[in-house]
Amino acid sequence: MHSLTQEIRSFSRKNLKKQCTRVTTLTGKRIIETWKDARMQVVEEAEPSDGFGCGYVQDLSLDLQVGVIKPWLLLGSQDAAQDLETMKKYGVTHVLNVAYGVENAFPNDFIYKNISILDLPETDITSYFPECFEFIEQAKMLQMVLVIFLNGSEIFHLTGPLARSQTKMQASQSLFKDGVVLVHCNAGVSRAAAIIIGFLINSEGLNFARAFSWVKNARPAICPNPGFMEQLHKYQECSKKANGSINDHK
Repeated sequence: MHSLTQEIRSFSRKNLKKQCTRVTTLTGKRIIETWKDARMQVVEEAEPSDGFGCGYVQDLSLDLQVGVIKPWLLLGSQDAAQDLETMKKYGVTHVLNVAYGVENAFPNDFIYKNISILDLPETDITSYFPECFEFIEQAKMLQMVLVIFLNGSEIFHLTGPLARSQTKMQASQSLFKDGVVLVHCNAGVSRAAAIIIGFLINSEGLNFARAFSWVKNARPAICPNPGFMEQLHKYQECSKKANGSINDHK
């Protein structure tokens, strides 16, 4: 038998067989890692023709469930925000889009506010609260709709402050209605939910547990990432110090 020393001395890299490592990422992308000349080469593998290359089971169904937090405050996904029938069903007038890379679907039909927020634990979600809360409050304000009729047919339609200034016009009919704001991100699970939980803590004086439960009951799918959860707990404490108390009973 050859001694271990002899085996080591007779070792040659030429006798080694080339090996490759196939890695499947969370997004389903397949990567092949191969060592060559002491360097790793990475090549993306062509997607299989059967279409089942994902590292997870894809749910291709639309998520049109809308959580009604208050009659004028809604929570949903980008699917709901891009479905005109759903938007009209809930009487949406304003949309707070906090998704990243999701365009507004109906810019001529609704009032939009875009704030691109990354769904990462290290994202400071509370830094976006003032801007988001201001838009939500604006949407909640009473909206006047002025509809001008001529011979029974609608010929003119105004909303907002301009409508208020035209209330003395003849042959007109004025209606009042509340604004309804939909807050959405991509999935309506983390970012948008965190915004609304923070809004309830701030506007209703709720503690985190009550605010979270309120939103969870309206949209069971919510699950803010761990970083957002920690920040919301801290935000509750800051609100308690600023306002003097937290309402645990609403």
